[in-house]
Amino acid sequence: MIKFFFHPTPNPLKVALYLEETGLPYELVPVDTLKGEQHLPAFRSINPNGKVPAIDDNGVRVFDSTAILLYLAEKSGQLAGDPQQRGELLSWMMFIGSGVGPYSGQAVHFTHMAPEKLPYAINRYQRETQRHYEVLDTHLEHRQYIVGDSYSIADISAWGWIDKAVFILGEDALAGYPNLQRWFDSINTRPAVARARELGKNIGFKAERDEAAMRELFPQNYPKASDTTEQA
Repeated sequence: MIKFFFHPTPNPLKVALYLEETGLPYELVPVDTLKGEQHLPAFRSINPNGKVPAIDDNGVRVFDSTAILLYLAEKSGQLAGDPQQRGELLSWMMFIGSGVGPYSGQAVHFTHMAPEKLPYAINRYQRETQRHYEVLDTHLEHRQYIVGDSYSIADISAWGWIDKAVFILGEDALAGYPNLQRWFDSINTRPAVARARELGKNIGFKAERDEAAMRELFPQNYPKASDTTEQA
């Protein structure tokens, strides 16, 4: 059975949606990133990068949401898209994985989490996120799905971050992107989405982003104890 290492944030929710859509059996393994559980040796043996999501598929470890979706789709044959459109699928998966996700994450960081408001950084990442939305909006004109004529892992991957558009860009985040809004509304009505959203609701994940949590989330932003000792 697949062990699914999970925290209720955008990238793990993509994998949650895929698993709920396909019905593949899995065991949920909570990783409380605000408590620093992603840094424990047991988890680092699954993902050396110390990030969720990750899976352990009977001894095969896979980490990074894009890699996991591709791996599971190829293994199960579900939601993998038309083989004749493989290049198109890979292109959009990489666009989402290297563009939409990271720039959305940085927009969230500098808008909501950075200890000081840096107008240049906020503008940079919000505007680039909006540019990615424009690319998707243009592509989705006269299209129901991102790749071909069927729902696929490309839609699942994009949904994970577009779902957080209001938090990233504000209340009217999708107002200027009617095709993207239509696509999102369609995906959002799927029963598996509701099930994915409920995943982990019964787990007492830490919610407060206090200093201890910020140190666990962004340890590279804080001096190591050895650095402090050397300076003393």
